[in-house]
Amino acid sequence: MSQTILQGRSHQPNLGLVCVTSSQEVRFRTITRTRYLKLSESERENTLKDIYTDNVNRLHKALSFCQQHDIKLYRASSGLFPLNDWEDEIGAQVLEEMRDELGKIGQRAIELGIRIVLHPDQYVVISSDSPAVVQSSIQILQRHAKDLDLLGLPRSHWSLMNIHGGKAQRPEQLIQVVNELPEEIKSRLTFENDEYAYSAREILEVCQSTDIPMVFDAHHHICHEKLSSYEDPSVAEMFYAARDTWQNPDWQLVHISNGETAFSDRKHSNLITSMPSVYREAPWIEIEAKAKEDAIALLQKVWLGTSS
Repeated sequence: MSQTILQGRSHQPNLGLVCVTSSQEVRFRTITRTRYLKLSESERENTLKDIYTDNVNRLHKALSFCQQHDIKLYRASSGLFPLNDWEDEIGAQVLEEMRDELGKIGQRAIELGIRIVLHPDQYVVISSDSPAVVQSSIQILQRHAKDLDLLGLPRSHWSLMNIHGGKAQRPEQLIQVVNELPEEIKSRLTFENDEYAYSAREILEVCQSTDIPMVFDAHHHICHEKLSSYEDPSVAEMFYAARDTWQNPDWQLVHISNGETAFSDRKHSNLITSMPSVYREAPWIEIEAKAKEDAIALLQKVWLGTSS
């Protein structure tokens, strides 16, 4: 392990699990559109009801897993309720019928002290130059916002929906679309810097212009800027600048990953063996590593010194 990760700590960040475990303990069911379209209307309803019910039970299991392993943040899968935004509206109706059952998730998460967040997929591009893509992206965000409502999660950046800037060199489009978003989306929306289209500084300016919190990703930053260390002064600079975009700094969320074959490799490694020292001050960190819970356990033991 690098010296960075072995330094003494002055803060105790909360570490987050992304979607599934590397083991089979946390997994979710899905269905392809091709298979779905072959079903009759009644078969569609029964199939989605079965998948959604099963996935809610698996989400409860994910919360139990996080509780058992002292993981305080969980990024729910954006595919938790597959095809719930399909044009036949069957999935949306099934979820409405499950409202009471779904609401228990939020109640249980609060009781366990576990924060649930969401990262919609790559098809959400609200900076697109295609009006159809922008509209489709907003509809996806509306569906996710509705899901979070049904799960009993608050309309705040505690239960955030995090997206990237999308199409490069269109910050004005981003700002315009964000300012016109309905409150159920905007009250949860955060932006993250990426490796290609929007640097940390560029997405920071968008966040500052829209009062949207910024999720800083140190690895995206070093890849975009071609840096050789997480201790480059710009890493701490962007961390603090991102913190200032959060109305509640105690809710600030950051991401971390390590390169698979080299420091600046965009592919994620199995474990996290190098951390920016400034991340000692991060209240919440999503761990984006292939080994999932094993990576978190190693950080808890070696970096935080909290596990036996």
